[in-house]
Amino acid sequence: MNALVVLCGPSGSGKSTFAAKQFAPEQIISSDRLRGLVSGDEADQTASGAAFTLLRRTVRDRIQRGQLTVVDTTAARARDRRALVNLARPYAVPVVAIVFSASLETCLYRNRSRRRQVPAGVIARQHALMHQSMARIAMEGFQAVYVLRDACAGVVEHDGP
Repeated sequence: MNALVVLCGPSGSGKSTFAAKQFAPEQIISSDRLRGLVSGDEADQTASGAAFTLLRRTVRDRIQRGQLTVVDTTAARARDRRALVNLARPYAVPVVAIVFSASLETCLYRNRSRRRQVPAGVIARQHALMHQSMARIAMEGFQAVYVLRDACAGVVEHDGP
């Protein structure tokens, strides 16, 4: 099935864990993993430009080949989500958003248990951006939007068109 699935949510919201359980490793394009490929360190934010160039190229190539593609990045800003939707548009493939709506406290708690931690202020900003986006995300060109209110409990709501 050729489709683009965009995982959206702050660090610590459960995106990568969900992706690893639901999709094959070769289907998942992770911005953290690409930063690691570029610089040797997944946390190296100076490698983000090159990593996202590689992400866009990989997504486009997979869509052209008819491959299910899952983007694992925060996608917290509308412009970042629109850029992904626009990558798929010329190929007329469905684009689905899965939004991870974990509480800020949950994200911060999960972050503290990680080997590679994201600064709490960064997570708070990502969380605020996602919260602000929730009312508009269904109008950003996605064929469907699924909101995981609690990824651990598996509560899913369909908010799409």
